[in-house]
Amino acid sequence: MLPSLCRRALLAAPVLAGLMPRAARAQAEWPSRPIRIIIPSAAGGAADFIGRTLGRFLEPHLRQPVVVDNRPGAGGITGTEAAKQAAPDGYSFLIATNSTHSANQFLYRRLPYHPVQDFGHIGMMGSFATIAVVAADAPFKSIPALIAHARANPGRVFFGYYSSSSQVPAALLKARANLDMTGAAYRNITQIVPDLISGQLQFAFLDSLSAAPALQSGRVVPIGVSAARRMPQYPDLPLVSEALPDFVVEGWFGLTAPARTPRPVLERMQTLLRQGVEDPAVAEALTRQGLSPGFRGAEEMERFLVADRARWQEWVRIAGIEPE
Repeated sequence: MLPSLCRRALLAAPVLAGLMPRAARAQAEWPSRPIRIIIPSAAGGAADFIGRTLGRFLEPHLRQPVVVDNRPGAGGITGTEAAKQAAPDGYSFLIATNSTHSANQFLYRRLPYHPVQDFGHIGMMGSFATIAVVAADAPFKSIPALIAHARANPGRVFFGYYSSSSQVPAALLKARANLDMTGAAYRNITQIVPDLISGQLQFAFLDSLSAAPALQSGRVVPIGVSAARRMPQYPDLPLVSEALPDFVVEGWFGLTAPARTPRPVLERMQTLLRQGVEDPAVAEALTRQGLSPGFRGAEEMERFLVADRARWQEWVRIAGIEPE
């Protein structure tokens, strides 16, 4: 009798598989083709480095290629909107940042996406601070000297920015020190350094990874960092808070997917994200570039974002930034 039952079960298996909903079969087979990670900024920046580092880690685990898709523009809005509009099939993901998911809703009057409702949170990878940099031949080489120069030259000091992490610290510096300075928006970080060197800009806040090539070349020099503590890579670089108490502005990176992405996919990616952040080689690579690795799962990320949005809202208010 038992062999007969087994035979019937075997014969029924293909029929049951055929009756399985298409979505369920697709999830069972995931991933069956390349994965795309959308980067809401240009190649060469911190988000790009994060995405490519994560992609290299994921490929052998997913047994599929991971393609990085750079979509720079509008402070991360262009790439984030592209991720929102992607099919929620588990093949498109977004490197989320403090700009895309915290600050932008206070820097722009209308966002073409909702940072909570339009995405499925997977987890956070770590945080970073920004470095205030000036041209190597600038007449000031410290935050106090920059403040003194700006006071002596009202209306003649310009700074560039390309994201909330570069705009808000500069605007806070302007507000806290009561300076007459002007900010200029750039599409991406690669356009800022040449204007610093040529003298069109007097200073800028850049994320540590993006600033590294210019700093290493000696074309620009660091004068302060917006972190809560000094950076191991630049132990002699003063904190901005040493000149302006309580001046701390830090950003972060995470991974999200379009809303309605299947939960098993989100959970699998969260597991892999945690393994990646805790992998010694990955952690060392991130740390070497000035990032502070630290995994937070989806639920912890959602709680963090509630507090983070409140922080950025307050910073934008204090800085006196009018939404665009």
